[in-house]
Amino acid sequence: MDVKIDAPEILQKQLKRAKRGRVMISSVTDAYQPIESKYKLTRQCLEALLQCQFPVDILTKSPLVLRDMDIIKKFKDIAVGITITTNDEEISRVFEPNAPSIMARIRALKTLHDNRINTYAFIGPVLPMNPEALSEKISPYIDGIIIDRMNYTSKTLKIYQRMNLTQWFDKGFIDDVIQRLKNGFPGKPVTIC
Repeated sequence: MDVKIDAPEILQKQLKRAKRGRVMISSVTDAYQPIESKYKLTRQCLEALLQCQFPVDILTKSPLVLRDMDIIKKFKDIAVGITITTNDEEISRVFEPNAPSIMARIRALKTLHDNRINTYAFIGPVLPMNPEALSEKISPYIDGIIIDRMNYTSKTLKIYQRMNLTQWFDKGFIDDVIQRLKNGFPGKPVTIC
């Protein structure tokens, strides 16, 4: 792991000359990995962004985001998304080892939503699941949803085969699952990638 301990200072300097725009935190690498509890770099970056009131989107799998609720609540324009790829803890443990449990992520969504934070769920990649069960669990706590397919099927084929889940590679099957997911969020904006 490469910890960029100077990230908050670099961000402070960049913000002085940056054009106002939406800042995405954690689109590729989760900014709330366990080591964040020690270094607090994401927290410091949020503090810098707050000074300028840049609009922010946070996406994470970690309930550690709740630690920064005091800062998040001060933004005029912020959304916090939690990645939840399945409703099945066993599937999650296979595909997302060491990630927080699904229930911990749902509780984080609920806490954010209860604190009037704009929340969304990112279901990506769509992993084997019961789409109705997942939408029922998260729908009360989200303002929007983003759904994305498994993009790297060649890297996961052996796992799917070992678990006897190869139907999840069938486009028609996945299209049906995605439609069922979409139907589980009536009245809420759904983005399908």
